[in-house]
Amino acid sequence: MTELTLDGLKAKQQKTWASGDYGAVAALIHPMAEETVQAADLAAGSEVLDVAAGTGNASLAAARCGCRVTATDYVPELLVRARERADAEHLPLTVEVADAENLPCADGRYDAVISVVGAMFAPDQERTAAEMTRVCRSGGTIAMANWTPDGFIGEMFRTVGRRVPPPPGIRGPVEWGSEARVRELFGERVSELRAVRREFVFRFASTEAFADYFRANYGPTLKAFEALGPDGGKPLYDDLVALAGRYNTATDGTARIPSAYLQVIATRA
Repeated sequence: MTELTLDGLKAKQQKTWASGDYGAVAALIHPMAEETVQAADLAAGSEVLDVAAGTGNASLAAARCGCRVTATDYVPELLVRARERADAEHLPLTVEVADAENLPCADGRYDAVISVVGAMFAPDQERTAAEMTRVCRSGGTIAMANWTPDGFIGEMFRTVGRRVPPPPGIRGPVEWGSEARVRELFGERVSELRAVRREFVFRFASTEAFADYFRANYGPTLKAFEALGPDGGKPLYDDLVALAGRYNTATDGTARIPSAYLQVIATRA
C-alpha cells in the first residue's frame, strides 16, 4: 500500500477515534494500563514515552510511579482529556501530538516506551515497531498491552468487519496480540521479550447495555453504525448482543465479558 493511501487511511482513523467518547471506553480498561506499567517495573525518575496514549491511561499510571512522562497521540482531542485528567490528579505530564509511525524524538531518547491498546492500531505495523524501538535507549524497556486475535475484542472487530469491511491490504491491529507476530515485528531490535496472555473483564448491566455503550462511545463501532444507517445498523446491533452473549460468563442476568490481551515486556537491544 502506498504512503499516500496510508496517509488517507490515517486521516480517516483520526476522525474515527475523535468521534464518540473514547475516554468513556478508556475509563473502563484503566486497570490494564496499571497492570502493564507495574509489570514494566519502571523506576522513579525514568523518562517515559506513551505512544498512541489516547486519554492517558498508561501515561497517568507511569506518572504515579514518579516517572517523567510524555503522552503522544495523533488525535489532539484525546490528549486534551489526558491533560485534564493529569491536572485533576496533580500529576506532571507532557502531551504532544505525534504519529506512532513518525515519532518526533531523538534516537534512544527514552528509558521506556509504553503503549496500551494504542500503537497496535497504527496501519503500518513494521514502521510503528521500528519507531518504538528507535526512540528507546539500549537496555530500556518497551511495554505494551494488545488485544488478541482470538479474544472477545478480536472477535468484535471481525463481527463489525463482516458488516463494514476494513480497508484492503492492511493487517489487522489484533495481530499485535500474537506473540509470534510481536517477536517478528521487534526482531533483533530487542534482546529479550516476555509475552503473557492476560484477561480484562468488561462488566455491564446486560449484553444490550454493552452494545449500547460501544455504539455510542467507541469510534470504530460508532462509525460502522453510521455507515450502515438505521436499517443496516439493526443487524450489527443484534450481532454485537449475540457476541456478548456467547462470551458472557455471568449467571445473574448481567454481562461479565472476559477479554484476552497480550502483555508484552521487552528490553531494547
